[in-house]
Amino acid sequence: MPQQQDHDHDRDQDHVPAYGEVDLTTCESEPIHVPGAIQPHGLLLALDGRDHRVVVASENTAGLLGRAPGSVLGADLAELLGADVAARVLQAQEDDNREEALHARLVLGGAEVDVDVVVHVSGERTVVEVEPVGPDAAPVSYRATRGAIARLAGTSGIEALCRRLAREARTVLGFDRVMVYRFDAQWNGEVVAEDHRPGLEPFLGLRYPASDIPAQARRLYALNWTRLIADAEYRPVRLEPLVDPGTGAPLDLSHSVLRSVSPIHLEYLHNMGVTASMSISLIVDGRLWGLVACHHYSGPHRPGYDARSAAEFLGQTASQLVGERARSHERDEALAAQELMSDLLAQVSALGRDPLTSLVEDGRVVDLLGAGGVAVWDGNRLLTAGRVPPWAHVQRIARLLGRADGAVTFTDHLATLDPRLREVAGTASGALRIGLDGNGWMLWLRPEQPETVSWGGDPHEAKTVEVEGSEARISPRKSFEKWQEVVRGRSLPWRPWHASTAERLRSQLTAIMLGRSRDQIAIAESLQRAVVLDEAPEVPGLDVHARYRPAAGGQLGGDWWDLLPLEGGRVAVVVGDVAGHGVHAAAAMAQLRTALRAYLLEGHSPAAALDRLDALVATLNGNHTATALVGVVSPGDGSGAGAGAVVELASAGHPPPLLVSAEGASSPAIQTRPVLGLGFGPTHGGPEEVSTLPVPAEAVLLFFSDGLVERRGASLTVTTVQLGQEAARAVAQGLDTAQVADRLLTAVPGRAEDDTTLVLARLARDHGLT
Repeated sequence: MPQQQDHDHDRDQDHVPAYGEVDLTTCESEPIHVPGAIQPHGLLLALDGRDHRVVVASENTAGLLGRAPGSVLGADLAELLGADVAARVLQAQEDDNREEALHARLVLGGAEVDVDVVVHVSGERTVVEVEPVGPDAAPVSYRATRGAIARLAGTSGIEALCRRLAREARTVLGFDRVMVYRFDAQWNGEVVAEDHRPGLEPFLGLRYPASDIPAQARRLYALNWTRLIADAEYRPVRLEPLVDPGTGAPLDLSHSVLRSVSPIHLEYLHNMGVTASMSISLIVDGRLWGLVACHHYSGPHRPGYDARSAAEFLGQTASQLVGERARSHERDEALAAQELMSDLLAQVSALGRDPLTSLVEDGRVVDLLGAGGVAVWDGNRLLTAGRVPPWAHVQRIARLLGRADGAVTFTDHLATLDPRLREVAGTASGALRIGLDGNGWMLWLRPEQPETVSWGGDPHEAKTVEVEGSEARISPRKSFEKWQEVVRGRSLPWRPWHASTAERLRSQLTAIMLGRSRDQIAIAESLQRAVVLDEAPEVPGLDVHARYRPAAGGQLGGDWWDLLPLEGGRVAVVVGDVAGHGVHAAAAMAQLRTALRAYLLEGHSPAAALDRLDALVATLNGNHTATALVGVVSPGDGSGAGAGAVVELASAGHPPPLLVSAEGASSPAIQTRPVLGLGFGPTHGGPEEVSTLPVPAEAVLLFFSDGLVERRGASLTVTTVQLGQEAARAVAQGLDTAQVADRLLTAVPGRAEDDTTLVLARLARDHGLT
């Protein structure tokens, strides 16, 4: 790459902008839109918007207009540029054009010359820039421009478009080298197309770090389609005054065609051996997509305003074509993904199984977004397809990307969120997450995509330290030799259509799951109504009332209750709870209830019946667990004072009953075996598993499931006491059994999150079980 000798210090002093000295330590905050100076190949006049008199002028008016800046300030524009030009400028201002170019012939520097007069509005000022037509200003015809546009439109794909754009821009502008420079998501740039004169080293494929074009420079590129530096060795022409007396601020030159550029950028060009440069912005959907960067190496070069306007038109047309082709490509990919998603969801619906399980087991869900693996959490279990990292890492990724509303989030560089994730880069360098109902989520994971990158110089040494005299200063790098490195830790980037496809999948999957949930609720309700009694049957000697309430949201669980007359005048009262909700829990509940009835009718004791039920639960599909409390009420023998009956109790992990009277409530200490389904094995119904409880006359025996007393953040001991106190008050008030049952459903404050069952049994007034 061509190089020149180091800049000289005196030249740098000429480029100190109005806002003071800068170096790379202040580069990112440099106010380059208010440099207080212009390039010397033209002059600038800023007019008051009301009386159209000059309030700011460039210092070169003396050489070009024959009047010192001091005498120009306050002058009418017609005095300086003539009545015709002044009238056309004022008309452009009234038309509210952001930028208007006029051709005229003026006397500048003592000679009559052709000029381009460019007018734009800057805040309260009308800015008039006068640029003599230079020797490089070859005419550009409408026919030539139209032909170039047609050739751009005739290309196929974005790469071919960029190649043609570089060629056409160089033809129009005459620079030694023209490059099309595309930004990535981190604002690093890559030369994706190039056209240059013979003998120059090619830059095609080289990349340049984001620090080469800081954020405020990118903002100006997005505001202006073109920017010209006709001579990289120019001496800036200061504005007089530097601070506009009417506004109290420097004149904003964001839209100026003559704006003086940052001395850091001039030094950067100098280090590259560039003597003149021009850029044409490529803006897609309102965002800076890239640049057409033009370099000259053999001295100043100033294409005429017509040529620059033609190049601007090329850039605008190319921007539109790039946007259309990018959107077309995304549409094609999105449509293909939509077809795949429709097929996936149709199969998920047709299978009639759990939708998430069916979706993940169909490995095509991985391909839906071009991922390497998928992980799904439904709040209770993890489902995976493809290659995914260990659970702890998956959980961390989901947490880092999570949003309260479940909206799509994604990144192609997980290590920036948590450096510990570098260790799983081989399976997860990028991730896209959507939330599912409740605490669920779905993650698409992408492995890292190692890439050999050819930089135009070492990007890690973008700043160099120089010592000048006794002071050290930071300056732009000097080396632009090809420098290669392998970039790791990033996945392929996610595109907008990935996010929209994931969002549609979430919406349609939620609809399927909601429909399936409604179907399951209907089935569960049917099962429950068919198996669990709405009202207790009449049993001689007992007054029994039961109540059931579904879980929050109306979801049915696995609660059941039963009342079963046995031989010898005994009556079995049962309350049970199968873990889970929906059809599977309801189906398991129906089997357990029927089996327990059979065991008790066969004459097995409550404890022995639970032994057999434990063995049965172990054989059911779905790894169910359950709790149960069995009480067999027998007529009292009169041996206990006031005893009206005796109840034989056996429990498998279930809350014990409450014995309630007007004086209070007590929870008897009974032996309990582990929950059903753990394979605890038979206990043979020995005496240690059976508890006998005398039931006094007029007392109430209360069986219930844990949904009646479980509350988030509350102790079970406290809520059970609250339940007993309310039950005792109800009995003391003389309420009948049905009224007591109704009151106890709301005895414990707070929201019940599980389904609830309670059964109240009271000895009938004749105290006889016959």
